[in-house]
Amino acid sequence: MSATLKYHGHACFSMAANGKRVIMDPFVSDNPQAVEGVDDIEVDAVLISHAHSDHLGDGIEIAKRTGATVIATYELALYCQREGVENVFPMHIGGAHEFDWGRVKLTVAHHSSSIVTEDEIRAISNPCGFLVTMGGKTLYYPGDTALSADIELIGRLNDLDAATLPIGDTFTMGPEDAIIAAKMLGAKLNIPMHYDTFPVIEADPHEWVARLESDGLNGRVMEPGEEIELP
Repeated sequence: MSATLKYHGHACFSMAANGKRVIMDPFVSDNPQAVEGVDDIEVDAVLISHAHSDHLGDGIEIAKRTGATVIATYELALYCQREGVENVFPMHIGGAHEFDWGRVKLTVAHHSSSIVTEDEIRAISNPCGFLVTMGGKTLYYPGDTALSADIELIGRLNDLDAATLPIGDTFTMGPEDAIIAAKMLGAKLNIPMHYDTFPVIEADPHEWVARLESDGLNGRVMEPGEEIELP
């Protein structure tokens, strides 16, 4: 049993096993860290944690081109459907579902979810995180979130092979809180995300990993385009 994890920059990851691949929060075309174009991405499902432009990103375009299923909270999934996505699977926080490629469970995220244009600001559903299991490996992808007691419960109830954690502060938890979150989760591997894309979320991921390791936890900085096998 095995699965791989690929980093696409910012907070975008894809996970693959048994010839299937899913992508989380595909912010690609406007992502200065991305090393691939939108047309390079081939996936079976698009998981979207919330509607902010750096997370919804190119999800609609990718799903329409590839025929991938968009998996998101109920209202956000229906929004994507109204924007032309043929295959959507609405879910909500606390719910799980078995797909032919793996299992997804939606988790609590403490953040917001909206689409902002020149003309309006539209709140769309609640933000969420994901527990994704493929190839016998479970990844915790929290989306954008603050530190909360919910994270401790996720760690207690799940055997996590890896966790991606935002460290950029300002809009999400910062380095200090992300270390506390890693301790709560007890994942075999912790990977920093959501940093350095914009000046306001600058952080040193190598320093963060070094601090993790001094506390006896495993961490790894992934470079955009890098793909690893999960432990």
